[in-house]
Amino acid sequence: MSSAPRIVVGITGGIAAYKAVNVVRAFVLRGFDVHVVATEAALRFVGTPTLEAISRNPVYTGLYDGVSEVRHVAIGQSADLIVIAPATANSIAKLAAGLADDLLGNTILASTAPLVIAPAMHTEMWNNAATVANVATLRSRGVTIIGPGVGALTGTDVGPGRMEEPETIVEVALATLAHASGHRFLAELSASADLVGTRIVISAGGTREPLDPVRYLGNRSSGKQGVALAQAAASRGAQVTLIAAHLEVDAPANIDVVRVSSALDLDAAMREQAPTADVVIMAAAVADYRPVTVAPGKIKKEVAGDTLTLDLVKNPDILAALSAAKAPGQIVIGFAAETEPDTDALVALGRAKIARKGCDYLVVNRVGWTEGFASDDNVVIVLDATGAIVNEASGSKISVANRILDVIAHSPV
Repeated sequence: MSSAPRIVVGITGGIAAYKAVNVVRAFVLRGFDVHVVATEAALRFVGTPTLEAISRNPVYTGLYDGVSEVRHVAIGQSADLIVIAPATANSIAKLAAGLADDLLGNTILASTAPLVIAPAMHTEMWNNAATVANVATLRSRGVTIIGPGVGALTGTDVGPGRMEEPETIVEVALATLAHASGHRFLAELSASADLVGTRIVISAGGTREPLDPVRYLGNRSSGKQGVALAQAAASRGAQVTLIAAHLEVDAPANIDVVRVSSALDLDAAMREQAPTADVVIMAAAVADYRPVTVAPGKIKKEVAGDTLTLDLVKNPDILAALSAAKAPGQIVIGFAAETEPDTDALVALGRAKIARKGCDYLVVNRVGWTEGFASDDNVVIVLDATGAIVNEASGSKISVANRILDVIAHSPV
C-alpha cells in the first residue's frame, strides 16, 4: 500500500469532466496517491479506462460495491484531501444539504479531510439564488471554492461558470493541503515544495486615496496576480502574508491577510511585515499621489461649481524604501505596469525603473483597457538588478505566478 498522501478526486456529471483528467494527472506526477470517485453521470463524459490509466488506481462509482471493506466509508476516512472537479450545480446542492445518495456523497460525509471544489455550470445556474446560497453555506463550513472562471461555456454561451483550469485547481488544492498538514506532505513528496521554510510578504490590489467620505482616487487593479502569487507560494510550502488593498477576488483562506486601504496604510503595513520576510513582492498598484487635504464631508457640486481643482502630494516610494532597507539575503521584487505597446520600449522602461528602485527583480507587464488589470491572464517579463531578462511568462495568472516564483527559488541573491 502506498505511503503517499491520498487525494480523492471526485468527478461529477458536467462537460468539464474532461478537464478532470489533467487534474488527476498533475496530482499523480507530484507523487500523490490519487483515487477517483466518479458519479454515474460523470462516466458519460469521460471513461473509466482513461481515469484508471491516469490515476493508476481503480475508479470507484457504485455505492454498493466493495461492501465487505465498507468502501463507502473507507475512502473518505483514508483521504488527506478531497477535490471535486467539476462540481455541478446539482452536486453543490447535495453537498450543502449533506445528502449521501451516491458513493461520492458518502465519501465526503465520512471524511474529515479538507474539501476543495471547482464549480462548473452555465451562468444562469451559477447566479441562481439557490446556488448562491448553497455556495455560501459551503464556504461557511470551510470548503475551498475555486472559481468558476469567466469564458466560453457549452454551446455559444460566454460568462461566469467555466471550470478553472487544472493547473489553478491543483495549485490551490495543494495550498489547502499544505496549510492543513503544516506543509509536511509537500516537503516530503512534492517537487514543487521548493519554498518550504521561506517567509514571503506579498502586496496585492489597488490603493484608494480618499477625497471625502464618499469618493476616492483609485486604479483598476483587481489583485488577481498578487492573490495568484500568494496561492502559488503557499502551495510550494512558503509561509505567506498577503497585504491586501481592495481585492476584487477572494483572498486565499489558508494564509495570513492584512487589509489596507490607502498608500500610507500599505506603506505602514509593508514596513511592519518586511523586516522578518525572506522575500518581499510588491505586486499592488500604488497611487503615486494623494490629496493634500481630505474633505470632512461630501464635496457638493453646488458648492464646487463647474470645475473642481485638486491639490495632490506625492506618496512615499514604497518599493524604493523596501529595497534600501532590505536585510542581507532578502529578495525584493517590484512590479511595473506600463501601457507601452512596443516590447523593446517596454523593457527599456523596466530597466530604467529597476535602476531607480534598487530592487533585486522587476516584473514588467503591459496593461491597458483590455489587458493586464482585472483579466484572468497575464504576460510578463522578469528583469534582474542588471536589467537582464531572466524569465518571460504568459498564460493564466497562477501559471505566471509560478514562473515568477521559479526565479525566486533559483535566485543567487
